[in-house]
Amino acid sequence: MIAPLFPRRQPVAEYLTLEDALPLGLRVEEVDGGGSVPELAVHNPLEANVLLYDGEELLGAKQNRILNVTVLVGAESKTVIPVTCVDEGRWSARSAFFSSARHAAYPELRRQKAEELSAEPFKRGAAQSVVWNEVRGKAARHRVASPTLAQSDIFESREKDLDALRKRFALQPGQSGAVFAVGSDRICMDYVSQPDAFAQLHPKLLNGYLLDAVEWLDHDPVEFEELVAFYLATEGAPRSRRPSAAIGEDVRFRGYGVVGSGLELDGEVVQRCAFSSDGTGAPTTITRPSRRRP
Repeated sequence: MIAPLFPRRQPVAEYLTLEDALPLGLRVEEVDGGGSVPELAVHNPLEANVLLYDGEELLGAKQNRILNVTVLVGAESKTVIPVTCVDEGRWSARSAFFSSARHAAYPELRRQKAEELSAEPFKRGAAQSVVWNEVRGKAARHRVASPTLAQSDIFESREKDLDALRKRFALQPGQSGAVFAVGSDRICMDYVSQPDAFAQLHPKLLNGYLLDAVEWLDHDPVEFEELVAFYLATEGAPRSRRPSAAIGEDVRFRGYGVVGSGLELDGEVVQRCAFSSDGTGAPTTITRPSRRRP
């Protein structure tokens, strides 16, 4: 099940997405000639901020990486961003600059990353071994023989299956997020403040959702009330805050049955993602709202 989310108020923060910015001159590259696995350099020559979204995959350079957290890169700035490798068997240059993948990391990988980040609020990256182990297991479960154990090879191998499912989940006008569920214990939420930005992110996030969905086809139906309860748990979970790698505040949260992160700018929620969790965080009272859409 995938349920759309819509903004409650008119967004204030303005920004481009990675898909918008790359053709206009944004560059993502290794931090130097030797490279650094957990970091990449972003050069933004544009007169606009650029939103790099949690789990987006960057292809090329010495090895493919995913964003550890969402980063809002300032206009006309240079920033170092925290990333994790999803291309275990490669450390050789394929290009000077990174390109954008057609997918974001699948929810289960993002959940494991979020669990680690929530446990240590000042940590910017997940343990590399945890990510590699998860990608390796995903490849095995999908029976994909990747020469470099690359996440992108898993998506490529299941492209026909994903394509058959994508048309069932069309983007809705004004949609600014989604709640995805494969069973009541596997729920993911993604949200950005600008519907136009979500329209750019939707195909990537959807590919990630569907890669998990094709693996767990046999599950009990999810009730709408369960999605509402999950959403409200994310709203009530205790939060920690710290300066972002670029603009705004990096927000981490962990509550009863949920874990996630987000980005806020001048009090506005610019981005938020959340995942169901077996962890016990602080209890959250969950009530069903009347005539209210999550």
